[in-house]
Amino acid sequence: MNDDRCPCGTGRALAECCGRYHAGTPAPTPEALMRSRFSAFALGLTDYLLVSWAPETRPASLPENDPTQWVRLEILDHDEAGDTGTVQFRATFREGRRWGVLEERSRFRREAGCWVYVDGEPSVMRLKPGRNDPCPCGSGRKGKLCCLRA
Repeated sequence: MNDDRCPCGTGRALAECCGRYHAGTPAPTPEALMRSRFSAFALGLTDYLLVSWAPETRPASLPENDPTQWVRLEILDHDEAGDTGTVQFRATFREGRRWGVLEERSRFRREAGCWVYVDGEPSVMRLKPGRNDPCPCGSGRKGKLCCLRA
């Protein structure tokens, strides 16, 4: 992936995609906020993550130097009704040489014109990709030719 591409998977440049929300423009939909939060996790933007979290469920802080590398986001479903919304997503991550997938149905709420993440129902599954399997990053290449190189 090019460094200027947004981590959320749209293929657009970060500045034209989630970067504008990180800079302060309110995300227009729950899906846009979900994508921007995934990108913030991938880029280590903890301040953005905290400010885009509903006050009643927001942690006091997030760990610095998190070893999790977020590599792929897939939006499975999304819904918006008035000032509430949901987004079901699958996020592939890597921790050292271990791979996993977080799947969650997240709830969002609009407060003062801005969407915030409320909470979600997460499920984590470990992956065991083989060298000849498609790479978990979603590149379409075999793992041994991509992220699983020794």
